[in-house]
Amino acid sequence: MLIVRKIQEMQSLANDFRKEKKIGFVPTMGFLHEGHLSLVRRSKEMADLTVVSIFVNPIQFGPNEDFERYPRDFERDRTLLEKENVDVLFYPQIEEMYPEGYRTYVKVTEIEDYLCGRTRKGHFQGVATVVAKLFNIVKPHFAFFGEKDYQQLKIIERMVKDLNMDVTIVACPTVREEDGLAMSSRNSYLSPDERRKALNIYGALKRVQSLFMEGEKNVAKLVEEARRFLASVEGLEIEYISIVDCETLKDLEFVEESGLLAIACWIGKTRLIDNIVLRRDKR
Repeated sequence: MLIVRKIQEMQSLANDFRKEKKIGFVPTMGFLHEGHLSLVRRSKEMADLTVVSIFVNPIQFGPNEDFERYPRDFERDRTLLEKENVDVLFYPQIEEMYPEGYRTYVKVTEIEDYLCGRTRKGHFQGVATVVAKLFNIVKPHFAFFGEKDYQQLKIIERMVKDLNMDVTIVACPTVREEDGLAMSSRNSYLSPDERRKALNIYGALKRVQSLFMEGEKNVAKLVEEARRFLASVEGLEIEYISIVDCETLKDLEFVEESGLLAIACWIGKTRLIDNIVLRRDKR
């Protein structure tokens, strides 16, 4: 596996690769887990060559968020990627991505204002900016993103469409632990007791899904069921429970054919998100 730290070198390699190969790209912030590795495997199925980036992007963290303590373990990540036969690891430093005098940002309006965007002001501008930069550096044909970060996925899809970027976004299903907990690098923050409490997030999603499949369409009633389910969990603080349109992310009053049920909550000092698409089986 080739490790590249400089933008100019990565761009030069990408130009050479594109002459004969399809490039698949998996952007990450490191501390890799099975969810990330599932994206790598999907890339290897679809592309001739796979590039993974590791970059903890400072401009998507708010002033009181966890940038400094975000988990990092480069040697562990490198070993995992080598085992997956990744071709290139792009591993730039902050000053390489944002040199002195940097002034340009990408903002996807409206869709960033819902769900996590209501409390994480500026977060998705940081995400869109770094992903746009990475696309220009790696020059992929395909880029792979997990559905757990659903709002991020939709923002990137909209950015690619609106800016006519020559890359296909491939959405990949959320990967869960055997007990249902959605995989996340931030799960490492959880104590054993907090991790047990975190299982209730998926429990709430499944409970609402069951109620929906039984015929309930009223969003207020569905949300109240999730809120009731989570309210009894000591130490769990709900940030939001929303059911929104799967594309626009606007709040729904009734779920007819489909809707995204999304939850964000705090367990101790750890913020966790999860979601599930409510969709009736037409069979």
